[in-house]
Order: sequence, then structure tokens, then C-alpha cells
Amino acid sequence: MQFDPQQLAALAAVLRRGSFDAAAADLSVTASAVSQRIKALEDRVGSALIRRGAPCTATPAGQRLAKHAEDVALLEAQVSRDLALKRGSGAMTLRVAVNADSLATWFVAAMAAVPDVLFDLVIDDQDHSSDWLKRGAVSAAISAQEKPAPGCDAIPLGSLRYVATASPAFMRRWFADGLTAETLSRAPCLTFNAKDMLQRRWIAETLGLKLSPPTHFLPSTHAFVEAARRGVGWGMNPEALVREPIRDSLLVPLQRGTHLDVALTWQVSRVMAQALKPVTDSVRMAARKELVAPGA
Repeated sequence: MQFDPQQLAALAAVLRRGSFDAAAADLSVTASAVSQRIKALEDRVGSALIRRGAPCTATPAGQRLAKHAEDVALLEAQVSRDLALKRGSGAMTLRVAVNADSLATWFVAAMAAVPDVLFDLVIDDQDHSSDWLKRGAVSAAISAQEKPAPGCDAIPLGSLRYVATASPAFMRRWFADGLTAETLSRAPCLTFNAKDMLQRRWIAETLGLKLSPPTHFLPSTHAFVEAARRGVGWGMNPEALVREPIRDSLLVPLQRGTHLDVALTWQVSRVMAQALKPVTDSVRMAARKELVAPGA
């Protein structure tokens, strides 16, 4: 089945901008024209593609078709580069799954190196980001999985280093008697969301204990650091974000000399690999500057 490029572009624009009016402005057409294109595409597919609302969201079929439209645009841009053809004025959109800590520490540098690409980022835990690739919902992902998702290449990037940190006052209150199964079972920790296993993993790998301490759920990388600094709880923070607070004695490691390294890979759809080579190159360069090399 072949799809009308204008209809696909309308679908992608509505889902990217969240409304028919905003999509119309992007495409330089009327909202009525966008609506007509979406209706024609839904009639052709035989199912709804958009859930109307504020904002508009995709049905599963709509999400798949919108990603197809973005992939086609990226492939066409690659052909234009290869043949030295004049490109259109619009930037290409790339949907990527990335973990929040990478976004807060090094991934934005990779984005800045490819200004002709518009990034549509999906935030998910590094242990689960490759699931988006398996569903065909993104074209690339930052993942903690070494094994590539089906149809993808997995490129090792290095490790994001974490340090278990807390405020000096928190340490005096909860760990005056040291890090033990009893004290760790009582002291509140910080957890990003239900998928976040870093705190438990650090306890298991550092102290050989299997514990589920009381926790605050706090889905924000920077708020994690601030909460630790203010004594709300202890948590696994990216070393890059706590280096200065530790130097200034605003935070202290729970156990000095210990850390947790999470190895990351750049997983990219094999079909899209050549078209995304500039992005892959920028990701690898940013990772080399900020992540810990294997064995370091």
C-alpha cells in the first residue's frame, strides 16, 4: 500500500504539535485542509489514527504511520546529501528514546551537533528504552541492553557513572552507626520511578544485601540531586551532577570509593542506520567526552 506524502505529513505534524491548527501553521495550509488529509488517510487505512483532544494523541496505528512518515523524510534527506541535491527548507524529525540521566548530562551535546534534525524525545529508563524500538515507535534509543533489538545495531558508548550520595545531615541522622542492613532498611532513598533499580542494585553490588528501603518517587534527574542535598533521601546520582556538591561538602558519598557504572549503547534501526549516520557520529562523540570508557 502506498500512502499520500501530504497525508502522512499532516498526520506527523498534528501528532508532533498536538493540534490541527498548529499543524496547519507548520504546513502552511488551513486547518480544514489538515483535517481533510487526516480523514482521507484514516479512510484508506480503515481505522482511527488520532485521538482528538488537547493535545491530540496517536492511536497505535497512527503512531506507527507517523514514525513511517518521519523515517521516509530522513531517508529522503540522506539521498539528497548523497546526490548533492538541494534540500527542502524544513528540518527532519527524529524520534529517540533516551533515559533522563543521559539527557541531563551528555545527550544534549549530541543534539546540538546536528542542528538540521528536530528531536522528538521519549523519556524512559535505560533498561526499557529498547522496548520502544521493538514496537517500532522510535528510530533509535539510548539503552543499557548490550543485545541489539530486532532489526537494530547496538553501538557501545561507555558507562554513565553513578555515586550513592546524601547530605551530611542525612548521614548523621540515619547512618551514624554505619551502613548496615538495619540502617539501610530504615533510611528513605530516592527512586525515579517503578522501573528504577539503581538504588537496590548499588546495595546488592556494594554491600551484598537484598533490600527494599522506604522510598520517595521523584521522576526528575535534577530534583534527585536537590532532594539529596536537602536531606530528603539518599540516591544514585550521576557523578557529573554531584562532583561539585561533593567538593563543596553539600553532598557526601554513602561509602567513599564506590560507584555504579551503567554501560550504555546507541541502538539504531538498521534500515535507518545510514540516514542517521550524522546523528550516530554526534552521539558517539558526545559519549566519548562524558561517559566512562570500558575498564576505566
